[in-house]
Amino acid sequence: MTYATTPQHKIGSGFGARSTTDDVLRDIDLTGKLALVTGGYAGLGLETTRALTRAGARVVVPARRREAAEKAVGGIDGVEVDELDLADLDSVGEFADRFLATGRDIDVVIDNAGIMACPETRVGPAGWEAQFATNHLGHFALVNRLWAAIARGGARVVSVSSRGHHLSDIRWGDIHFTHDPYDKWAAYGQAKTANVLFAVHLDALGRESGVRAFALHPGEILTELLRHIPREEQIANGWIDENGKPREQFKTPEQGAATQVWAATSPQLDGAGGVYCEDCDIAEPALSGADSRAGVRAYATDPAQAARLWAVSAELTGVNAF
Repeated sequence: MTYATTPQHKIGSGFGARSTTDDVLRDIDLTGKLALVTGGYAGLGLETTRALTRAGARVVVPARRREAAEKAVGGIDGVEVDELDLADLDSVGEFADRFLATGRDIDVVIDNAGIMACPETRVGPAGWEAQFATNHLGHFALVNRLWAAIARGGARVVSVSSRGHHLSDIRWGDIHFTHDPYDKWAAYGQAKTANVLFAVHLDALGRESGVRAFALHPGEILTELLRHIPREEQIANGWIDENGKPREQFKTPEQGAATQVWAATSPQLDGAGGVYCEDCDIAEPALSGADSRAGVRAYATDPAQAARLWAVSAELTGVNAF
């Protein structure tokens, strides 16, 4: 079967920036479906878990802080928690082995967990830069390790990126800031670009198995993701005022989680994939040279770049389902 490339243009979904998870899931029944949501116990991940279970899905929440996760989702029916540290490939493999041993298929994967603009941190035996390792390489290894269950389920895989991808292309000559001075925002931007490129190439590889992949920008929301950003920097960036009140452009968690839930479940995207979404629709390409961070940069959706990153990631992690 031949699959056409999905155009990177709006489809007129009828939803928008203020749409909520309940809006996009209205009339959608996920009974009998199994979703895996990394970081599904805090911030947008917790709202995603709540929304999917309300629609009938069972949700697996792999978590680095298992006790915190169990406490956060304790009152939600249909959720199970397991241990997973995305920055530790042994932990990723152990979680995948435990899940695969259950023999279950996966219908939805939402790669939601991540860190943002943290101080320079090195992880793993090779001393990888933590944002690239956690946000991208950990999810890359996880999806490849779980590929048998994902393929059987004909799953949608949703990679939570950000407008932060506008900050940096992949730093091919120095991905882990081995030579150049560490820049927390360049590192974040690179990791978010990697999230988009991952979805582009996974979609190309997986579509014949019925697996489609999407990336997205959830919007601006005040969550734990900002924990490494000093208050003074948040004020300077215009995110909060001097009293700590969020600016009007910020979304609620229910609005912020809506785009990833829409990408994971909407029949409007049946037969589509490999595109970047925002505000519960496929995004437009970013204007070349524009200062605005609306839309998606060409370097983040380039198929050749995506294939190159896949090869680099497979070499670094030692994992490749294809």
